[in-house]
Amino acid sequence: MNRLHVQELIPFTQAHAGVVLLDVREPWEVALAPLALEGVRTVAMPMGEVPARCTELATQQPVVCFCHHGMRSAQVVAFLMHQGHSAVYNLEGGTDAWARQVDPAMPRY
Repeated sequence: MNRLHVQELIPFTQAHAGVVLLDVREPWEVALAPLALEGVRTVAMPMGEVPARCTELATQQPVVCFCHHGMRSAQVVAFLMHQGHSAVYNLEGGTDAWARQVDPAMPRY
């Protein structure tokens, strides 16, 4: 499985055109602690909706999946890879690691 450390996310998005951040958390989690990077498209798609909506993502498009701690997003990465996506990555530690290591202003829950 392809993984990205939270410290690698910004350089990764700068080096790869068209990266999509795929937020697989529930809507209440997204509202509480959004993760958005300037100039990078974020798609909110709760994990339970991914099988029905995965065609919204191009199979060759770089996608970085994230959730609260990285467990749900790891499952989504495995699913998307099985569906033929070749450039899909899991953000290790999710938004909790992002808040601890990159953006301490982000709410933790």
